[in-house]
Amino acid sequence: MADGRPSQRDAMNAQLEMQTVPTPADGAPPKHPLSQLEEAIGYQFSNEDLLRAALVHKSFLHDVQGFVLGSNERLEFLGDAVLNLVVSANLFLAHPDLPEGQLSSLRGALVRLSTLAEIAAPIELGQYMYMSRGEEVAGGRERMSNTGRAVEALLGAVYLDGGLGAAASAWKQLGGERGLEQLELVLSEDYKSKLQQFVQAELRLTPSYRIVGTTGPEHEKIFQVEVYAGSRVLASGQGRNKQSAEQVAAKEALIVLEAV
Repeated sequence: MADGRPSQRDAMNAQLEMQTVPTPADGAPPKHPLSQLEEAIGYQFSNEDLLRAALVHKSFLHDVQGFVLGSNERLEFLGDAVLNLVVSANLFLAHPDLPEGQLSSLRGALVRLSTLAEIAAPIELGQYMYMSRGEEVAGGRERMSNTGRAVEALLGAVYLDGGLGAAASAWKQLGGERGLEQLELVLSEDYKSKLQQFVQAELRLTPSYRIVGTTGPEHEKIFQVEVYAGSRVLASGQGRNKQSAEQVAAKEALIVLEAV
């Protein structure tokens, strides 16, 4: 800097030089070289610290005290905004005939956590993450919430390093751009199946459904259903039959769980 004081980046680099490289006893470092991830997303970082920071699960900080990069939660926050802008622009330009409501629904199908986890799976994003030994043993490298959020953090890191155009290119390289038919398929998919997949992966439980009430006359009865994970009520839903009420409850449960 002009006044002779070290820049924030210089200070970080100095700290990193003193940082103990994680060993098997100090958390679970990446299983694959980060250069391989750069190749997978089609972007090479000028500041690799940003790439590393995007891959640090919060559990890693319990095993490696004082790890200078912190967790990826702040980059996840930024990446969520970047992702929404990139996806919104892509949909707006690709589908000039669609109204705002449908564009919002299609965007929601792309930025939901379960979709992001599906996008992360082919490149094995979880294998590049830093996490605690306990989280790794518990299946953390395949956990949908970990990998889906890491996609957001990764896009946030690319944005800071190379700008919005670089983030949009990385998103395209990841396979994030989908055709209208693919998006509509996501929107119409079986929410019960998706919820079961999510709950089994995240909570090691199988969701169950219970009718808790009905309203209306016999020929127009409305069913009220609750969905559970163990003894915990995840959400409720209403429908004109048991099946539709369960689908609504499953959809609401996914919204709740993916927001956690």
